Parts: sequence; structure tokens; C-alpha cells
Amino acid sequence: MIYLLLFTAIVIAIVQITASLREAQAVRDFLPEGQIVDVGGIQVHAVVMGSGPDLVLIHGASGNTRDMTFSLAPRLAARYRVIVFDRPGLGYTERLNRTGATLTQQATLLRDAARQLGAKRPIVMGQSYGGAVALAWAAHYPDDVAALVPVAAASNPWETPLDPFYRVTSSWWGKALVVPLITAFVPKSVVTSSVESVFAPQDAPKGYADHIGAPLTLRRASLRANADQRANILSEIKQLVPRYVHITAPTEIVHGTADTTVNLEIHSAKLVNQIDGAVLTRLPGIGHMVQHVAADAVIAAIDRATARAGL
Repeated sequence: MIYLLLFTAIVIAIVQITASLREAQAVRDFLPEGQIVDVGGIQVHAVVMGSGPDLVLIHGASGNTRDMTFSLAPRLAARYRVIVFDRPGLGYTERLNRTGATLTQQATLLRDAARQLGAKRPIVMGQSYGGAVALAWAAHYPDDVAALVPVAAASNPWETPLDPFYRVTSSWWGKALVVPLITAFVPKSVVTSSVESVFAPQDAPKGYADHIGAPLTLRRASLRANADQRANILSEIKQLVPRYVHITAPTEIVHGTADTTVNLEIHSAKLVNQIDGAVLTRLPGIGHMVQHVAADAVIAAIDRATARAGL
């Protein structure tokens, strides 16, 4: 029994040390792109570029600012003051709590961070999970959003069960045992495959996988934060839907018809009828990562929303 306990302790130590070394390497390889804003004691990472009407971009699950700064934000910075945030627990923004920051809590944090950066009533664009955060922002703070652009956004309840990966990594034992193993030993090939799958049926743009900084998401704290958020989002969406009637900002929705991650008919096709005056642009054959594979359509939607807002 003593030898078994000793062996177990050695294995645990090896896993934790290896995980720590890989996390340190991730930070060295992918430094913060922008500035850190203190919002009520929470450190929020924000990248600000360009000039013009204030525009906030919110990334999806497992992401960080680099998803938006790869190409979309620089293009928009030609005529907008673009602010890109890391959501709580991801990238370089601190976790809000240990139970998984709710959509509303995240929206409140990013709204307050935007105000500190001088954006009191920005245009808000969010993709996928980030689209749900954008919706929560507009639903709870309608006077603080000039225009709204949900892109492939999770917006309505669905029937499929939680992915087994998130069931495990959001459980107490998964957080304690499985997450450190993922951080320590997951091979780069698995990360590359995951990136490719989320872009299907299109290919990821050249250089995207190297730019995105996936190792940042593989840090233990980020894996746990992301898992909690994914585990809780369905119940939070159910609570959010009745509040869509409070959204007053001009809303331009963009969604690909080939999106198998966030189904258009379950989400955006319903959302367009839940927000007064909303417009839905369907993109034939386009998958989930619309902001990359159909960036022109997303930029056009932002421009339309901005014009409708009188900006």
C-alpha cells in the first residue's frame, strides 16, 4: 500500500509539473496582445485598434482575442475603433468565479470594461458563445448597445446532450484528474484536428492555427473555466430568451447554412423573430467560423447595423 501511494504521488507530481511547464511555454509563446483593464478587481485583457465608432468583438468558446485579431479586427480598424476582449477565464482575463461565469455576468464585466475604455454605447458583435454574451449585453443593458451583430450565435434552447468532453472536464473529478492530463500531454495534432473540425466544411485560413494561441486554452484554469461555461450555457439561454423583447438595438444576424456546431434553424432562424426589427443573413454552404471564411459578409452586416444606428 505504501508503494502504491508513493507511486501515485510521483505520477501526480510528474503530471502537475509537466502541465506547469507547458503552461509557462504557452505564455512565453503567446503574450498578451493588448492592455489589462482593472474592472472591480478583475483583470480584463483588451486589444484596442483603429478609430471611428466603437465596436466590441467577442470571441466564442475555447477562444481568445487572437481569434478576432487574426484578420477581422485589423480590417475593421480602418473605420472603427475596435475593442477585442478575452472573456473571463480565457486568454488573459481572470475568472469571475469557480462555478462558471454566466452569460449575464460576462456581459456585465465586458460592458464595464468597455466603459472604462471610453466605449459607453458600442456596436457589439459576438460569434458563437460570444454571440450569446452579446445578446445578454443587449438584453440586460439595452441603452448601452448602439447596434447588435450576432454571428453564428447560440441563442435558443437545443435538445442534444452536453458533449462528453465537457461533461468530464466540468465534473469535480474531471477538473482534478483529467484536466491536468490534457494540459500536460495532449499532442499538437489533436489541437490541429480540433481547429480544422470547427471550420468544416471550409478550411482554416493559412496561419490561423499558429496565430490563435490554442495552448493558452489548454492551461488548466482555462480548460476548467471553458468547461463550466459550456456546461451551464443551455440553462442560461433558457433564462435569456424571454429577455430578447427588451433588445432595442438595430440587429443584423449572420449565420451559415452548413453550420453543424450551432444550427441555424434552431438558433438564428428563431432569433430573427424574437428581436423587433432584426434581419437575418443566411450564408449558403458556410460553416461555423463565419468571421473568417465569410468575413466580407460579417463586415457588411456590421456596416448595415452601424448605418441603422445612425452612426
